[in-house]
Amino acid sequence: MNLIEKIQNKTAVIGVVGLGYVGLPMAVTVARKGYKVIGVDVSEYAVTHVNAGDNYIGDVDDAELKKLVTEGMLKATFDYGEMKDADVIMIAVPTPLDKYQQPDSSYVRASVNSLSENISEDTLVILESTTYPGTTEEILVPAFEEKGFEVGKDIFIAFSPERVDPGNKDYKTNNTPKVVGGVTKNCNKVSKVFYENILDAEIYLVSSPAIAEMEKIYENTFRNINIALANEMTILCEKMGLDIWEVIEAAKTKPYGFMAFYPGPGIGGHCIPLDPFYLTWKAREYNYHTRLIELAGEINNSMPEFVVNKLGKLLNERGLALSRSKILLLGAAYKKDIEDMRESPIQDVIVILEKNGVNFDYNDPHIPEFHNELNGKNYKSVGLENIEDYDAVLIITNHTFYDYEDIIKRAKLILDTRYATNGIKADNLVRL
Repeated sequence: MNLIEKIQNKTAVIGVVGLGYVGLPMAVTVARKGYKVIGVDVSEYAVTHVNAGDNYIGDVDDAELKKLVTEGMLKATFDYGEMKDADVIMIAVPTPLDKYQQPDSSYVRASVNSLSENISEDTLVILESTTYPGTTEEILVPAFEEKGFEVGKDIFIAFSPERVDPGNKDYKTNNTPKVVGGVTKNCNKVSKVFYENILDAEIYLVSSPAIAEMEKIYENTFRNINIALANEMTILCEKMGLDIWEVIEAAKTKPYGFMAFYPGPGIGGHCIPLDPFYLTWKAREYNYHTRLIELAGEINNSMPEFVVNKLGKLLNERGLALSRSKILLLGAAYKKDIEDMRESPIQDVIVILEKNGVNFDYNDPHIPEFHNELNGKNYKSVGLENIEDYDAVLIITNHTFYDYEDIIKRAKLILDTRYATNGIKADNLVRL
């Protein structure tokens, strides 16, 4: 029986390498469709929790994970040797930037090296980790060819970018259109059959892995640059005494040629702050300087300081010094209604506040505590019982959990960086 037949009759075993924000939702999606799934992760926390049926990812249903594990459809392991039994292997490991803003491919390389030692013939390997154009053909293909596999015949390799949007109520892993780029036509053919059987979404084939890799970076660079424009317009509107939010609402009335992007205290998540710099790094190989991308990064990275400076000015107008004030930071996640802290702007805001000697607390119903990677310190969420005791409340994340009208009534001063208080007017309320 060949690989396509195994996929179609659901006797194929699916391996997922990396059980984080991308890998675990995908593992659950595949198992839900009737395939046995083996997840591999180096994290003892991830492996232990999956095998206990304990969920730790917001976009995964707790009861469904427990059911799939109990029924034997999903299990986790540290052992790459179990990948010998897998017919399709999806790689969803981290691809961070190092301190020089260069792609760190070590997780991908380590995973591929381990897989190349523990893989059988007639297997489909798909990289889903976001990375720079060329990664699949520069790292995956040579690793498997060195083991004697012929790509497109003995083994099939493709890249398919993840498009997970944490907290999105409408689009999840199973119904988001999938872009796939195989190394050969056969790789594309097998990949398409696989995704058609596990997803309820369009499968869009492109001619190569590099096209699919560039497509993903283009998506997030598009958002990064447009957010930077919104942030720059905010700074200019501040100087001109104009309300940026009213400007955006007016611009949104145009039915064509405009897409609304919003300012904020910074950008977060694993994708938008990082992905454009994969391209910036790769462009140097071609002696090209991605000026617009780098400028957008500079603007977005300046927003935490802009927000703190604005807060300081507002306090000064009330006869208070920032350094002698007590501030409550509302929200810690990088976007509303999720528990994801990756690259959250609150981490930068905290560093700036501490440099200024500010006394502050934070509250987030989704994040009871967190470790700030920028300064190595740990923080715990406080309650909202004593809002009156703070000199100002700074809204970092616009969680729907918050009763903003009540908070405004109780607070001395509020600086809203997320338009969370849309429709509310109050003397103590200022928007970014």
